[in-house]
Parts: sequence; C-alpha cells; structure tokens
Amino acid sequence: MTASLRIALLSSLGALALAGCGDGATDPSKEQSVVAKVAPPAGKSWSQVVRVDGDGVVMGNPDAPIKLEEYGAFTCGHCAQFAKDSHEELKRDFVDTGRVSYKLTPFMLHPVDAISGAIVKCTGPDRFFPLADATFLEHEAFIAGASKPQPGIEDAMKLPPAQRFVALAKGWGIDQFYQQRGVPAATIQACLSKVENVEAIEKGTNNAVEQHQINSTPSFVINGQVAEGINGWGPLRDRLRTMGAR
Repeated sequence: MTASLRIALLSSLGALALAGCGDGATDPSKEQSVVAKVAPPAGKSWSQVVRVDGDGVVMGNPDAPIKLEEYGAFTCGHCAQFAKDSHEELKRDFVDTGRVSYKLTPFMLHPVDAISGAIVKCTGPDRFFPLADATFLEHEAFIAGASKPQPGIEDAMKLPPAQRFVALAKGWGIDQFYQQRGVPAATIQACLSKVENVEAIEKGTNNAVEQHQINSTPSFVINGQVAEGINGWGPLRDRLRTMGAR
C-alpha cells in the first residue's frame, strides 16, 4: 500500500477528522441563456443513465452542456446535508432535463472514507448512486461505529493489507451498514481484500487536490471550473439556474 494511505490509517484512528468539511463564501456569475431540455433515451430517465468516469461515477446526459462534479466524503456532515437538501430536486429538475450531468467522486478525509468509497464503487455503476445516497441520507447510522474507538481496531492495523481493510470495516461497523442495504458480505470482503480498490479512493483524492486544489468537502466543479465558496444546495441550485438550467 502507498505510504500516504498507510500514514493516514495510522494517524486517524480516533475521532473522525472532519476539519476539511466546511463552509465558504458565495461566487456570483452572469446570467446565461436558457438551455433547452434534451429528451432521454427511450424507456429511461437521464438519471438512470450512469457510467464510470475516471475516479468517480456520472449520471445523466453524456453531452449535457452543464457538467457538475462533486467531491464528497462519506464521513462529512456537510456532504450529508447537501445530499438531503438536493436529493430529489437535483435529479428531477436538472439531471432529468438533460441539461446537467452529475458526477460524484468519493474524497478521503478519514480512513472510513477510503473503505466506504471502495465498497460503494465495487458494487458497480448501477448501485453506486443508491448506495452513496443511503450513506449520506442515513449519515448518523453510517458514522455511528466510527465515531468512537472500537475494540479490535489496533489489532486490525497489524494485519497484512489484504486482511486489514476487511477487519477495519468490521471494527467500524461499515460492513454491517452496507450488508443491511443489500451488499453481500462476500462482495465486501472481495472488494476490501484487493488493496488497490481502497487505494483508488486515495488516488482520486490526490487527483482532486492536484487538478483543482480541493481541500474541503463538499466541493463542486462546473464545466471544469471550481465553484468557489459554494458548498450547499441553495447556492449551487442558483448557480445552475444562472447558467441556463431553468
């Protein structure tokens, strides 16, 4: 495993490190012309069109003129609040119109993010968003096991990498959370036994820092540009409308 992930796992085993989960200022822009709606493929809505794209997963029209990317950490309370606030409206009024595509890239603030992000991605693109939604919308249940020291965590850290993440998932109750939402135990074990699946979340985080200087969650990138200071649904919705998705 990489040195940076090993260091993060060794240094973040206490309370959740949510320092990167925070607020910001607004970023105004000029109003643009209304973007025309685009019909989805026959028999589908655009929010049912999902594909893997680099470090994240995208839903919506591949040719949408407005491409929204979120960098979100599953341990982040602000990300959970964004999901609760935007859950229905983002899909209905923006993605399903064909005007906006939405990409979510799991971001690592805490080792729990690397493990949960790996599990959600391992289930495949069709299950990615339902499980990501469950993780955010049921944030208190998800984070309960990791919010306090758990017996066995220190012993888990001494295991070989191929066993370590499976043991940590058990110690933090992450495996039970996803099993209760339909992910087979065998899928979780197979996913976390391949260390590269966990390292992929760290890689996506490093890429976000290098490409966009992302240092807090949720952070949003629209058409390749960071939406400075926007980390809530209200300001983001207004920005999308200003860009013509109205």
